[in-house]
Amino acid sequence: MDKSPDAFRTISEVAEDLDLPQHVLRFWETRFNHIKPMKRGGGRRYYRPQDVDLIKGIKHMLYEQGYTIKGVQKLLRENGVGFLTAIGAGDLAAAEAITMRKQAAPQPAPAPRGNDDEMLVGEPKAKPSRRFFGLGRQGDDGPATGDDKLSRDNRALLQEALFDLLECKRLLDQVR
Repeated sequence: MDKSPDAFRTISEVAEDLDLPQHVLRFWETRFNHIKPMKRGGGRRYYRPQDVDLIKGIKHMLYEQGYTIKGVQKLLRENGVGFLTAIGAGDLAAAEAITMRKQAAPQPAPAPRGNDDEMLVGEPKAKPSRRFFGLGRQGDDGPATGDDKLSRDNRALLQEALFDLLECKRLLDQVR
């Protein structure tokens, strides 16, 4: 029996529908404070239809458009939740209208920001070399060229590994 489009979804249903592991959805809740599923007794999550559309929009920007988590956070700050929800729902006209309204509105002075190269879990002591990611020859840490960029599959694998490591860190922090 299929659920109504307006019905709430469990984390397993959302994960299956979007082809994402459940731990990725939990991780995204920590990085995107706009994802707030309703929680019942025992911590069971129930996602509203607009939560699912927002997650679809986030997934699209991360996996298909190549944005970083910080980049998607910036999109949310600049364009609001409605923008990514519209993208997730497939309503590109609404997303375009939101973008046009934002461009037409007067822009406040930007707040001071940190370094865009910061890592998710804090300031890096040293940036990994391009060789670390298999990009470039030994001793070549110069700028990327078209041939040595990460493929979408490799980027997805690295992103998945990062999610797993962050989930492990979260679990270790709970034990301490």
